[in-house]
Amino acid sequence: MILKSLTERLILKTITGSTSVDITNLDTDSREIRPGGLFVCVPGFHVDGHDYALQAIRNGAVAIVAERELPGLPGNVTHITVPDTRRILPILANAFFGDPTQRLKLIGITGTNGKTTTTHMVEKILNDAHRKTGIIGTLYMKIGDHMEKTLNTTPDTIQLQRYFHTMVTHGGDYAVLEVSSHGLDMGRVRGCDFQTVVFTNLSHDHLDFHQNMESYRNTKELLFTQLGNSNRDMLKKAILNADDEASSYYAKRTSAQIVTYGIRNEADVRATHIQNMPEGCKFHVETPWGHGDFSLKVHGVHNVYNALAAMTTCLLEGIPLEEICRSLQHFAGVDGRFQEIETGRRFRVVVDYAHNPDGLKATLQSAKEITAGKMICVMGCRGERDRLKRPIMADIAASYSDYVLFTTDNPFSEDPEQIMAEMLGGLTSHEAGNWEVILNRKEAIQRAVELAGDEDRIIITGRGHETRYVAGSQIESFSDEDIVMRSLQDMGQGIQMMTPEL
Repeated sequence: MILKSLTERLILKTITGSTSVDITNLDTDSREIRPGGLFVCVPGFHVDGHDYALQAIRNGAVAIVAERELPGLPGNVTHITVPDTRRILPILANAFFGDPTQRLKLIGITGTNGKTTTTHMVEKILNDAHRKTGIIGTLYMKIGDHMEKTLNTTPDTIQLQRYFHTMVTHGGDYAVLEVSSHGLDMGRVRGCDFQTVVFTNLSHDHLDFHQNMESYRNTKELLFTQLGNSNRDMLKKAILNADDEASSYYAKRTSAQIVTYGIRNEADVRATHIQNMPEGCKFHVETPWGHGDFSLKVHGVHNVYNALAAMTTCLLEGIPLEEICRSLQHFAGVDGRFQEIETGRRFRVVVDYAHNPDGLKATLQSAKEITAGKMICVMGCRGERDRLKRPIMADIAASYSDYVLFTTDNPFSEDPEQIMAEMLGGLTSHEAGNWEVILNRKEAIQRAVELAGDEDRIIITGRGHETRYVAGSQIESFSDEDIVMRSLQDMGQGIQMMTPEL
């Protein structure tokens, strides 16, 4: 692509050098630039891209976009100065990749919990209806048989537009995107032409980044305000959880047409007669498009909410309720979200990504309803994240479980013992006898396996699908599921400790 076709979209710019050069790649990471590249210098939290312009040139950059003059640039490299590189980044990325979201029907799903499961439910329903659908989120980018791992729930601006372009080239009709508060705050979804946005819920999380719940709520507001105000934009849809008080706040801040879903309050799409059972859950639903009985293989009221959000989204795409029912009946869940591990034993083991207070509470409540024996929870709080939720989560774990093994969860640069001290500060006196601390996560999981008896259930929370453990500068391959299976194998070989009566 000729550089001029990228820069002509920019209003305020100063250009030194030729705009006739051919641009073959675009990046904000100098290490990823290849010959023919356009390097955009973006100031970050820890490093400033302006300091890496010369490295980008050594790797093949033929043009640099920056917020200031950069002395020492070779004369054959075009230098483009703009007021704000982060703001013009989505303009460049959209132009470079051919404005891909104008050729896809884009659905964005935001909220504290439920984004991953809801996006996968929507993807399944749409694909089952022969509408080729791609998905981008915490686990991966995927369309058809093509899949790529993602580093962030909502990828950075350039990567995101590249993913959309890939979906277009694979014949995609729809894209379903998990939209995180971090992604919104950092402008990663600017330039994305959403036709539908969905709100799941708002609860305590990410206060290390947003400082308080009001700021956290206001950041998610951006997804609704960015739908626009034109006549065309008023044909777009905002799908809101009628049982979450933040929905009324978002409803006032969007010009899109609003459709609600819920359980407790009046809603356009509403579930009643909910039953949580060992094999899944059942409920009845009433909608403007009909009514019917649904069954899910996944557990818990929180998954009924996820199903309602997905159902509402797909009803608005003209898919009949009966087809939605059939799709959801065969929805097998998502890796690391209340994922049952086949152990061959008479006790159950579940790994779950629950890593905030409401997510942990929902998981433990759902598990308790379908557990005949005792419930043993393995949980920790990761480092470099919201410290305020640590004592709250420890209290929830001890309150809703018969026994808790408090352990670590990716401490990163923090001291695991300090994290644990903050967690244990939330425990009350009546919870003194149903927990122990084992900082080594592998040993904590092994201990849980040793404690479990017939009809008991082990819930291992916090990491879900994750396959690496980060402590300081060390990164270790680590899967909670793998540790469970190794512990069972060790027990089969006779390695077993004496266990207390629970």
